[in-house]
Amino acid sequence: QVHLVESGGGSVQAGGSLRLSCAASGDIDSTYCMGWARQAPGKEREGVASIDEDGSTSYADSVKGRFTISRDNAKNILYLQMNSLKPEDTAMYHCAAELCSWWHVRQEYNYWGQGTQVTVSS
Repeated sequence: QVHLVESGGGSVQAGGSLRLSCAASGDIDSTYCMGWARQAPGKEREGVASIDEDGSTSYADSVKGRFTISRDNAKNILYLQMNSLKPEDTAMYHCAAELCSWWHVRQEYNYWGQGTQVTVSS
């Protein structure tokens, strides 16, 4: 019942910035925790950032200080501001959602978007 659609990906040079958006629809509200994960060819999917119902955020060490996750509950949009991009940030980025009552226990998501590609060149 939750539908997520990402946008904003593209190709940029190292040091550049991108802002990803995830439009959420269906049976979703502020009781859902949301996040971003990425997967590069030949690598496992890794969590990038998350935000809970109170606005508390968490980041992977590899993106701390460069990426910022935020949400607009009124518009049902999740954002990922990515600055100082590096070639190693190249990946398919997916947004995800899960009821916070479950997410706080297991840190897993049941709902996923189709992904948006981010390519960073040097």
